Amino acid sequence: MYKVILIDDEPLARQLIRSYLAAYPDMEVVAECADGFEGFKAIQEYKPDLVFLDIQMPRLNGFEMLELIDNRPSVIFTTAFDEFALKAFEAHAIDYLLKPVVKERFSKAIEKWKGSVPTKVAPDLSPILENNVYEGYQHRIVVKDNGLIRIIPANEIHYLEADDDYVRIVTKGGTYLKKSTLAHLEQTLDPQQFVRVHRSYLIPVSQLLRIEPYEKESHIALLQCGAKVTVSKTGMAKLKGLLGW
Repeated sequence: MYKVILIDDEPLARQLIRSYLAAYPDMEVVAECADGFEGFKAIQEYKPDLVFLDIQMPRLNGFEMLELIDNRPSVIFTTAFDEFALKAFEAHAIDYLLKPVVKERFSKAIEKWKGSVPTKVAPDLSPILENNVYEGYQHRIVVKDNGLIRIIPANEIHYLEADDDYVRIVTKGGTYLKKSTLAHLEQTLDPQQFVRVHRSYLIPVSQLLRIEPYEKESHIALLQCGAKVTVSKTGMAKLKGLLGW
């Protein structure tokens, strides 16, 4: 028996998927969730084989939820917005279904998924998450913190620092680690507000207090929070361009 979770803030959309799944006796819906928070908890609890996932949801959207999951199950996206990944989802996810989902298209998605089941290898969604830009630039970062989900507003960030396979997010409320790359966060945050001043540092312009010369062609940025961040030659050029120096 395959375990399935439906994550969608529209009850009618979940009901439709459930009705289609009735034709597959080997598939059991173990949970229905109305947002990413509920979905994350359900995935941790039930460890499903397949998830039907909406993208646009309140509180925590589909992309943000996936970023929190270490061992991702197979995912079939259900969305009303084809611009999110018309090409990327087709290449990397099991499938994507555009709403309103029609039964024939749903059946093809299930067949496609079942064809991949014997390998027990979930789709590699990293390219989707790493290159995903939707609804413009993001104004928050979602992290896991001792089992809790925290949403960090971008305007509360002091700076971001690369830390091996993680990014250290320093804020006025504390420091958090997110399994991601600095390059990914640089892409998702507003470039008019955040600048990559060094291969290891990304800072909000609003935190910049002053810049002082350092060794050779590098500089040190003094931030309002009291931190000192190294600025490379390339980073200095970015700052000059952004600030019009």
